Amino acid sequence: MTIIRTVEELRTLYGETSEASIAKVTTSLTAEYRQMIEASPFAALATVGPEGLDCSPRGDDASVVRVADDSTLLMPDWRGNNRIDSLANIVRDPRVALLFLVPGSNTTMRINGTAVVSFDPALTGSFEIDGKHPRTVIVVRIAEVYFQCARALLRSQLWNPQRFADPASLPTPGALLKAAKADFDKDSYDRDWPVRAAKTMW
Repeated sequence: MTIIRTVEELRTLYGETSEASIAKVTTSLTAEYRQMIEASPFAALATVGPEGLDCSPRGDDASVVRVADDSTLLMPDWRGNNRIDSLANIVRDPRVALLFLVPGSNTTMRINGTAVVSFDPALTGSFEIDGKHPRTVIVVRIAEVYFQCARALLRSQLWNPQRFADPASLPTPGALLKAAKADFDKDSYDRDWPVRAAKTMW
């Protein structure tokens, strides 16, 4: 296997960056970038900490983040599995990256920046849904924001329903857990999960 060891070798192999790839980067939201991000109900949040890297899916019923201003995003930390990997990373290393998806659009949005975790009651309470609110809110300060070209989503045909996997052909969450822990009761987990999820969505 031939391995590339330096950035110079990479640049020789790949050539120059296009003008558009550089011009699209801004240090704060433009009106158009804000429109794209506010249309996104899903984002992947990447963080880094002493134990390594983490990438966590984040979703909401409407926009996955609230735009506080052109340089600040607010992301509620809704109920999950309480591993708090992303939050634990942020409180020790503030660097974050976000990738936003907009259903039906092949253009994605990317943000790099820093974040803090806030449990201010006024802030968490402002996200209240059905009488419930997140325990914390991730406050992201934008360092750079840009859109990603559509090639990856076009190649994957991500939004093509004819390419959707049949859930029955895939392992269930219970089966995945049993593969990691042989004595896990996968049948009970799969049977109880829909009701448990509905009760703990927010």
